[in-house]
Amino acid sequence: MDVSETNTPHSKLRPLPLRDVKITGGFWAQRQRLNHHVTLFDGYKKLEEAGNLGNLRRAAGMSDEPYRGPVFMDEDVYKWLEALSHEIGNSVDPELVGLADKTISLIAAAQQPDGYLNSYYQVMAPDQKWADLDHGHEMYCAGHLIQAAVAHHRATGGDSLLNIARRLADHINTIFGPGGRDGTCGHPEIEMALVELYRETGEKRYLELAQVLVDRRGQKRMVGLGPYGPEYHQDRVPVRDSHRVEGHAVRQLYLLSGVVDIYLETGERALLDAAMRLWHDAFTGKMYITGGFGSRYEGESFGEPYELPSDRCYCETCAAVGSAMWNWRMLLATGEARFADELERVLYNGFLSGYALDGRHYFYMNPLESREGAERPGWHSVACCPPNIMRQISTVGHYIATRTGPIETTESGIQIHQYISSTLRAGKGPIGLSEGTPRTLSLETDYPHDGRVRITVDSTDGAPWQLSLRIPAWCLGPQLSVNGEPVSPAAAAGYATIERTWRPGDVVELSLPMSPRWVQPNPRVDAVRGSVAIMRGPFVYCLEETDQPYVSNLLDVRVDTACTLQENWDDDLLGGVMLVRARGQLEKGAEWAEQLYAPLDEETPSGTELTLTAIPYYTWANRGSVAMRVWIPRAT
Repeated sequence: MDVSETNTPHSKLRPLPLRDVKITGGFWAQRQRLNHHVTLFDGYKKLEEAGNLGNLRRAAGMSDEPYRGPVFMDEDVYKWLEALSHEIGNSVDPELVGLADKTISLIAAAQQPDGYLNSYYQVMAPDQKWADLDHGHEMYCAGHLIQAAVAHHRATGGDSLLNIARRLADHINTIFGPGGRDGTCGHPEIEMALVELYRETGEKRYLELAQVLVDRRGQKRMVGLGPYGPEYHQDRVPVRDSHRVEGHAVRQLYLLSGVVDIYLETGERALLDAAMRLWHDAFTGKMYITGGFGSRYEGESFGEPYELPSDRCYCETCAAVGSAMWNWRMLLATGEARFADELERVLYNGFLSGYALDGRHYFYMNPLESREGAERPGWHSVACCPPNIMRQISTVGHYIATRTGPIETTESGIQIHQYISSTLRAGKGPIGLSEGTPRTLSLETDYPHDGRVRITVDSTDGAPWQLSLRIPAWCLGPQLSVNGEPVSPAAAAGYATIERTWRPGDVVELSLPMSPRWVQPNPRVDAVRGSVAIMRGPFVYCLEETDQPYVSNLLDVRVDTACTLQENWDDDLLGGVMLVRARGQLEKGAEWAEQLYAPLDEETPSGTELTLTAIPYYTWANRGSVAMRVWIPRAT
């Protein structure tokens, strides 16, 4: 899921390996602890209860229990195992290591001598392997196994899972590689996995296979699902000729992540140009304010530009993960802050809303309005989202910082993209300078609740280098100082950059004002025309029925945007949140009793004034199933 810090010759920015980034406190440390101690263990239990592990035991000949679930049950095991591996790298835990070893042994036992591995086809349809590329998900599951193997190898140095993945990848290559069978998987995913396997092993055949699989898309050979055509499988138009995001949102976003990965390795400009066109289409007309994607239940798909209904949107949690992965790769390719901005948006809103505060319940869909409320299930019959949440949380440290240039040269620098309390190590400085002392930084912050960030240079090498800090697009009036002295650094591409000969103990302080603010939609978004939303820092806010004691129906609420938004911290609510309050109106409903439509009355009666309390969107549905809305009509 992450991108290796090596072998990315065409990236503007180079990621730091996860082992050199340690989250030390604050918002994301809380969630990583929850993931480590609760979610991953509960996930193993759920995989046992749902039959995922039992299917692999049956494929291994270790039991005679019947196969359970759809054809893609193996993917949940692999995503969970990837998350587990990353978490072992973050913080070694003998219990997690034991679960990993146990699961890897099971997977090894299930793999066939020729390298093939898929429990459904081994148990249920052994004569149908690779017969249904459109819907069979064989390469898709293989891709998740490969990503788990790479994560495990990076975290532990062990090759037990990597060897399994290589055998499976080689098996696929013998069938579908250059000059082989002309086909590709209906659900993109394996493309980015193969690139990462190439980065980890140096074996170019894996990169070449990824290229071949991407090149085969767009031939309109795949059968859609029900009324959906080849766009459902990302097969309507060749990648390099595409101009709009379409079809199944997760498949589109996963494919584009793989496309940018291939660009980072090959430098083929046509791939990046296509990704840029599609990014513009997605983020200027098809993205929800939460960073979510998928306007339609039908086909879990994108809609037309500005087709963004609040209550009937899909906004699958996996699509939020896909958006984060795509934006991260676009950031590495270009160095432009807009990609880090959108990565931040989706992390704190469209992604995080899928994860309950107890670490045991998950949303598959993330609407922006719910008339009757909703509850996060403890698992899903199609459980792609829960383990995706686990692996995203375990790798969030990967998004904090990057470096530029070969670390052995004085042109290298460090860029901070996400403000998370952490320690960072950016390799060693130029040879001969302080004997190659590593450049290390400490970040201290209460972000995203507070915009103050303190960065301390813990060690450096005696050479001048640039420190670049992202200034979020939502922030007005940032302030920056070095060792207590205000500075006005160079600004470009959304970053404030300070270049100097740093000394151990130097302190950079950044202040990002976080006053709550009103946000309005493009007038073409017909579903919410005349409405506004509340944001504070990176958070989108919502109204939840629980916090409006004088409101029986949130549909009757209007908000007065002429008022000044008020904020106050509540340490006891929803794990600690900043509440935002606004002056609102409760519409008089008596005139509408028993009426659905009525003549226009020029003398519109005013409503009853009241105070509305908003909470961060990601926290909704943690206090029972009650109504919620993000977009609020403006009072007349």
